[in-house]
Amino acid sequence: MMLPDEPRGRSSKALLASPREMAMKTDQISIFLENKSGRLAEVTDLLARNGINLRALSLADTADFGIFRLMVNEPDRAAALLKDSGFTVGRNEVVAVVVPDRPGGLSNILGTLQGKGINVEYMYAFVQKSEGNAVLIFRFDDADKAIAALREAGVRVLGGEEMRNM
Repeated sequence: MMLPDEPRGRSSKALLASPREMAMKTDQISIFLENKSGRLAEVTDLLARNGINLRALSLADTADFGIFRLMVNEPDRAAALLKDSGFTVGRNEVVAVVVPDRPGGLSNILGTLQGKGINVEYMYAFVQKSEGNAVLIFRFDDADKAIAALREAGVRVLGGEEMRNM
């Protein structure tokens, strides 16, 4: 079964992206869950028992199922554990962007991308109170183009290793 946000085929343009731009993407795990009591707890319990730390998360649901999106400190191990436990797991690349935690932070990021032909497929955020910043997680239809535009505007884009160690 293919999850709604599993990676699509990479365009030839994405294959030509520089190694630095490619390093700016980070892994996200998506888990398909039946919408019934206890399923979410099963996932978080499995990860906790195995020392996997959640960094960011989002849950979207319908009447019958949900998609639990996670960023964790050990994505490869987490995905393997979940699959071995019978969960339907997808992986994709997302972009983590550091934004000052103040009114207009998100608006500034979206303004940077406006007019560049980049679509935001979904996003979620978390706040680092100790640093006064928020980290926005984006799924773009063209991540390489988005990363280039954001970096050109001076926006801090986190790499996968940096995100996992937050």
